[in-house]
Amino acid sequence: MNRITYEYDRLADRKRLDFIAGAVQSRFSDKARILDVGCGNGVISRHLGKLGFNVLGIDVSEAAIEKARQLNNMGNVKFEVLSAEQLVADGQTFDAVICSEVLEHLSQPSALLKVLHQSIKPDGILIVTVPNGAGPRELLVTRPVLKMREQNGVVWKMVQKVKSGLGYNGTTVQSAASNLDHIQFFKKTDLRRLSEENNFKIVGFGKANFIEDVFPFSFVTKRVPALQWLDCKVADLLPYQFTGGFFSVWEKKDK
Repeated sequence: MNRITYEYDRLADRKRLDFIAGAVQSRFSDKARILDVGCGNGVISRHLGKLGFNVLGIDVSEAAIEKARQLNNMGNVKFEVLSAEQLVADGQTFDAVICSEVLEHLSQPSALLKVLHQSIKPDGILIVTVPNGAGPRELLVTRPVLKMREQNGVVWKMVQKVKSGLGYNGTTVQSAASNLDHIQFFKKTDLRRLSEENNFKIVGFGKANFIEDVFPFSFVTKRVPALQWLDCKVADLLPYQFTGGFFSVWEKKDK
């Protein structure tokens, strides 16, 4: 058997990828049809494709889909500039739908979840991963940065200069989309409420990391994988409110 390689360098990202792949592999054969919503550059789609699944990655960002296509060399993985609504209109359904690091960018996440409910086969699953809105990174990095940008003062201009000097261009390994702002901040209770409101039930939870991607720790941990590994293990031992992100498996409820 060929060894599966990762496109992600960060161990927390690999942990998320392993959770997604494990949830799919535990329920479906390798011929199952998977939809990756908001697929960005297609990292998750390609990983599942390497495992033998038939994957369609969709995103509304043309830049992200173009990047995903450039990186793809598998016939069982396709990328399209499409909305989930268009797939429903075409009557397409899937064994599993991946919605990874997407809901926090949406002003109305329930609108997407209602559409995805129609896209999933009766015995299918939805896999949702989101940052913990009350976790270390969102509280200590994301929210302060958004606040500084909103004020557009001297501190923000200094931050921009430092980021530019370090080569940061606003995109990530996951997506080349131009806007990656977080506008939703979910706690675990918020996810349960959101699932219930949209006729799902959460049947599995997982945790991401703890503080390895929080400044100033990130300067060291990004260069030392052993510290990233330790941080992920610490997150597994701590209560859910301390994790940097939530991994979850959702099933459709019987009406």
